[in-house]
Amino acid sequence: MQPPSRRTFLALGLITLTTACTGTNGTDAATKAPAPDPDAPVRLRAVAATDTLLSAYDALLAAPGAQTALLQPLRAETAQHRAALAQGIPAASGTPTPGAPTTAPSTTPTPATSAALAALERQTAQSHLTDLDAARPPLARLLASIAAANALHATTLGAPTDQPDPATTPTPSATAPGTALPALQQALSAEHAAVYGYGVVGAHLPDDQQRADARTYYAAHQAQRDAWQRLLTTLGTTPTPAAGGYQLPFPVTDAATATKLAAHLETRLTTVYADLVADLPTPHRRTAATALRDCTLRAHHWGAPTTPFPGVPDPAPTPTVTPS
Repeated sequence: MQPPSRRTFLALGLITLTTACTGTNGTDAATKAPAPDPDAPVRLRAVAATDTLLSAYDALLAAPGAQTALLQPLRAETAQHRAALAQGIPAASGTPTPGAPTTAPSTTPTPATSAALAALERQTAQSHLTDLDAARPPLARLLASIAAANALHATTLGAPTDQPDPATTPTPSATAPGTALPALQQALSAEHAAVYGYGVVGAHLPDDQQRADARTYYAAHQAQRDAWQRLLTTLGTTPTPAAGGYQLPFPVTDAATATKLAAHLETRLTTVYADLVADLPTPHRRTAATALRDCTLRAHHWGAPTTPFPGVPDPAPTPTVTPS
């Protein structure tokens, strides 16, 4: 995985409030109220949706015969999501303690089965994606990552795997600035490498379901590659061509190393697409977020380690000041 960039650290949800040292009348600016966070409404909505999800986990865990080994790790990741989303929200807003048991709104029935909980995970993911365009880039990146984790949770709970959306070219507009072109070219280059890598993967898998899955994912990456090429061409930019060959991160000699390579390719792409969510203008973020979700599910299929925040490092806790 690529080392975190400055954009990566901005996406962790850390908010720095800066004010002038001295007002025009000589009054210390520290006594003035900080400017409101423009992301606060989005954060509050995301926290509320996550609180409902936490309540559903608590209810199911308290039920007789609860699948504790399955539910507790997912509940713990959901609590991490909430903590990251709540960063920067003033305590006066009335948000509960991060990770604490919550009470679901009366309008939302409490899921009594794993299937119902999986459906609520998908509903929560959808609510995060709906707010992508209302968030500033770092928060949009975090929302897309958490939505991908929600989709993976739903699959873990037994829901059918989300079907990858057909790769389509977003309609270019005046809101597609040239500053997004390097990120689009990077995504295209990553897809070129994935297509090449899946050719190697398929050649080392037995002729069974694994090879069939590799063919399906190979075609999905071809389609996404073609979509980025069409978009860049429409924007008046020459798409980056594929290289003649690519250096593999490790030798691939059998089925085990082939599946390891597939997991590596998909995990690397989650980082690329999480960054792309932040780099793209608002009309096109959903395309990158969908690609992030699909790569997250495919990485899990190939056995990649799961993470609460696909494509981004775990947000660091807000530092505390200890009195001397």
